[in-house]
Amino acid sequence: MSHSTGQAKSGFGHTAALSLGALGVVYGDIGTSPLYAIKECFHGMHAIAVNQANVLGVLSLIFWSLTMVITVKYILFITAADNRGEGGIFALIELLPKDVGHQHVRIALAFLGLCGAALLYGDGIITPAISVLSAVEGLTVATDAAAPLVVPITCLILFGLFSVQRRGTAGIGRVFGPIMLVWFSVLAVLGLKQILAAPGVLLAVNPAYAVDFFLVNHLHGVVVLGSVVLCITGGEALYADLGHFGRRPIQYSWLLVVFPSLLLNYFGQGAGLLLDPGTAANPFYSMVPDTMLYPMAALSTAATVIASQALISGVFSLTRQAIQLGVCPRLRIVHTSSAMEGQIYIPEVNFALMWACIGLTIAFGESSRLAAAYGIAVTATMGITSILYFFVARWTWKQPLARVLPPVLIFLAFDLAYFSSNLLKVADGGWFTLLIAALIVMAMATWEDGRKALRQLAVATAVPLRLFLADVATKNPIRVPGTAVFMSLSPQGTPVTLLHHYKHNKIFHQNVVILSITASDVPTVSQEGRLDIQDLGQGFFRIVARYGFMETPNVPDIMAQARAQGIPIDPPADTTFFLGRESLLTTGKAKMAGFRKGLFALMSRNARPATAYFGLPPGRVVELGVQVEL
Repeated sequence: MSHSTGQAKSGFGHTAALSLGALGVVYGDIGTSPLYAIKECFHGMHAIAVNQANVLGVLSLIFWSLTMVITVKYILFITAADNRGEGGIFALIELLPKDVGHQHVRIALAFLGLCGAALLYGDGIITPAISVLSAVEGLTVATDAAAPLVVPITCLILFGLFSVQRRGTAGIGRVFGPIMLVWFSVLAVLGLKQILAAPGVLLAVNPAYAVDFFLVNHLHGVVVLGSVVLCITGGEALYADLGHFGRRPIQYSWLLVVFPSLLLNYFGQGAGLLLDPGTAANPFYSMVPDTMLYPMAALSTAATVIASQALISGVFSLTRQAIQLGVCPRLRIVHTSSAMEGQIYIPEVNFALMWACIGLTIAFGESSRLAAAYGIAVTATMGITSILYFFVARWTWKQPLARVLPPVLIFLAFDLAYFSSNLLKVADGGWFTLLIAALIVMAMATWEDGRKALRQLAVATAVPLRLFLADVATKNPIRVPGTAVFMSLSPQGTPVTLLHHYKHNKIFHQNVVILSITASDVPTVSQEGRLDIQDLGQGFFRIVARYGFMETPNVPDIMAQARAQGIPIDPPADTTFFLGRESLLTTGKAKMAGFRKGLFALMSRNARPATAYFGLPPGRVVELGVQVEL
C-alpha cells in the first residue's frame, strides 16, 4: 500500500540525480547535527559524566532514535502521507476530510497544525544560527585566540547567506548535492577511523544500554535525552521537501548515504570519548587531524550554510502555503526560477529571519546555549505530525484501527519522551521558541478569523446578484467600450465595489467580469479545472478561479485563459480592474476580542497590495474605498 504519488518511474540516472539533489536540500539539517549533538550530552549546562556506561547509553539512544524516528516513522510511514506529491504540515492538514461529522475535531486538528507550522518558523530561526555558530566554533579547537571572533564571523556569514537569497537557489543548488556528498563521506571516514581504534563502542546497538542509562541516571538521563534529540532535528524538513524530489530518491539518499554516514560518525565520536574523555568539549573536531582543522572548519561552514538554506527555503514555501490557505496576509512573492515553481523568495520573511538569526546569535553567544531553545520546536512538531498522520490514516485512507494505532503509539512514545525532556530546558532558552510560536499562532489565527468575519459580513450584507442584474436590465445604463473586472472576496452575491461603481458612475463597460479567487486543498490545480465561468447575461460574467496552496494567483493569466475559452474579454490595454480598499473599524459586532480586531486591522493595512500580489498592471487598477465595521 502506498498513498504517495511518488516519483514517476524513470531511468537510473534521473533517480540518482534526484537522490544527489536530495542530499543537498533535504538532509542538510540532519546532516550537520553531528557538530553539536554528542557535544551537548557530555559538555555544557546539562552534561553527564564521560564513562563507558554513559557513552554506550547515549549512543544507543542515538542509534534507536535515528532508526525509529527517521527511518521507520518518516522514511517508511510519514512520507506516504503526501498531498498529490507535496509534503509538510499544511499538506497533512489539507488531507483531512471536510465532512461535517468531524468538523469540531478537524478544527482542533487544524489549530494543532497551525501550532506545528509556527514551531517550524521557530526552527527556521534557530537552525541557521546554531548550525553556523557550531561550525565556526571549530576554529577555537585550533587556537584559543579565535574565541572572540566566533560570534562576529557567524553574524557575517548569516548576513551574507540572507543577502544572496534574492538570487534564488537555482544556480548554487547544483553544487549543494556534491558538497554534501563530500561532507557525508568525510563524516563516515572520520567515524570509521575512531571505531577501528575502539570497536567495543558498537555494542551500543543493543537497546539494553539505553534502558540502563535511564535506570542509572534517573532525571539527569531524561535531561540528556533533550540533547540526544538534536540528532533527529531534520525529520520535519525531510517531509516538507517531499514534493521537490519525490519519495523514492529521498529514501535512497537516506538508506544508502545519510543513515550509515551519521551512524559511523556518532559511533566514532563515542569511541573518541572512550579513548580520551577530555575531548568532550568538542568531540566532533577532536576526531579531525590537526593539519585538517582549518579545511574541516571551512567544509563544516559550507555544510551548515547549505543546511540553513534548506530551512530558509522551507520557511518561504511554508509562508506561501499559509497565504493561500488564508492564515497569513499577502506578501510579495518573487519567483527566482522559471523552471521550478517551488523556488521562491519572500523579501519580508527573509528580512525578519535575518535579523532574528543575527539577534539570536548575539544574545546566546554559543551553540550550547542555543541548543536548549532548539529541541522544543522540533519535538513538538514531530508529535503534532504523528497525531495528524493518525487521523489522515483513519479518516481519509479508511484504514482499520488495529493497523494504524500500534505504529502511531510507538511514534508518540518517542515524540512525547523527547518533548518532555526538552520541557526541562524551558528556562535555559526553550522559552524563546515557545514565545515565537505563540506570537505566530496568534497572528495566524487572528488573520484567519478576521478574514472569515469579513466574508460573513460580505455575505450577510450582499445584494443578491439576480436582483442587481434585474435592476440593470430595467434601467439599461450606458455601456462604454472595454472590460471591467471586479475582484470579489466571496463567489456569491454582488461585490460592494460593483454596487459603488454603479451608484456613483451610472455606467458600465461593455463586458463586466466578477472575479473571485479561491484556495483549493491540493498543491496545484490543473489548467482544465482552474476556471469556473458563468455567463450571467447582459455582458456580465462570473469567474471563480481555483489555485492550489503551492501556487501564486495571477489575474492576467486568468483573463487570458478565459479569453481563450471564448469569453469576450478585451486585451489588457482595454481592461480596467476594480478593487475595494477596506478601511476597518473595530466598533462592529464580530466575535473577536478587541485587541485581536486591532491586530487584524494592523495586519490588513500592512498586507501586500492586491495589485502586486495578483500581478495586476498598476496603470489599469481603480481602487474604491469601503468602510467596514468589524
